[in-house]
Amino acid sequence: MNNEEKIASQINKLEEKFKDSGQDLSSYLDGLLYQRYLTYWDYIHLDTLLSLQVPRTHFPDEEIFIMYHQITELYFKLILHEQKQLVDDRSNEIAFFIERTQRINNYYKALISSFSIMINGMQREQFLRYRMALLPASGFQSAQYRMIEIYATSLNLLVHQTERNNFTQETDIEKLFEHIYWKKGATDKQTGDKTLTLKQFEYRYTPRLVRIAKQVQDRTIYHKYLNLSKAAKENKTLIAELKKLDVNANVNWPLMHMGSAYRYLAKDKATIDATGGTNWKEFLPPSFQKIIFFPTLYSNQELENWGKEWVEHQFNPQNSEV
Repeated sequence: MNNEEKIASQINKLEEKFKDSGQDLSSYLDGLLYQRYLTYWDYIHLDTLLSLQVPRTHFPDEEIFIMYHQITELYFKLILHEQKQLVDDRSNEIAFFIERTQRINNYYKALISSFSIMINGMQREQFLRYRMALLPASGFQSAQYRMIEIYATSLNLLVHQTERNNFTQETDIEKLFEHIYWKKGATDKQTGDKTLTLKQFEYRYTPRLVRIAKQVQDRTIYHKYLNLSKAAKENKTLIAELKKLDVNANVNWPLMHMGSAYRYLAKDKATIDATGGTNWKEFLPPSFQKIIFFPTLYSNQELENWGKEWVEHQFNPQNSEV
């Protein structure tokens, strides 16, 4: 087929396509004729993107703080993009499952390695000042991160570990959600009162999070794995990637937050509250929460010692300069 024949064939195909839409091809060709060329900055909305950093103080490092959290939320969106494909997939092709899980792990790898920006990239003195203008906003209020957890595993596995044995997969979603682990991180231990940070978050996002939990009930990534054939469930590459995802999401990522918290909030023998009032010293350690997306992949001993080795070795305040 020569070039003229190829062009004629393409025009015929376009004509068929636009006929189905109720429009004639000539109108669409006129649109192409008048349309401006697409530029890089228009395609990614660069000017808008670069205008979204609006500090609330005059401290230069606050802009770093804002941009880093915005970048983090974009990575969370990438993770959710892959999770949704996994949940919606009906092919049960093991290669697809592995590839999407590897993508998620690559996003987590980038996030975890980038956290040095937070740990070492800002002056502590500036942070302790501009943070007061952020109250009660907190990274705790990242709804996308909560969505990642809901897409990953059964909601009963996200109940706080002190209450987890009281619930099953059959428990009502609304009841499970009321006992989800992260709510205790923003609740006063003495009075049981919720912080303003948690109240704001619940008011804005509870309906959406509960709706997602109902949509993916029995269809999470963990359920997808459990429903595979016996041979597929024993695939060593898949098991390794799922375990890596568990460790990235539920050990390494929280530990990087601990490192940042100790860097900025636990110096000079005094512990400073987080901006949202979260109990970060009890909320962040993986060994305290024991959130595990894919528990059947581990031995009883591994489940019992989840996160302890990393926490004790790397983030003991007496042994670390983080």
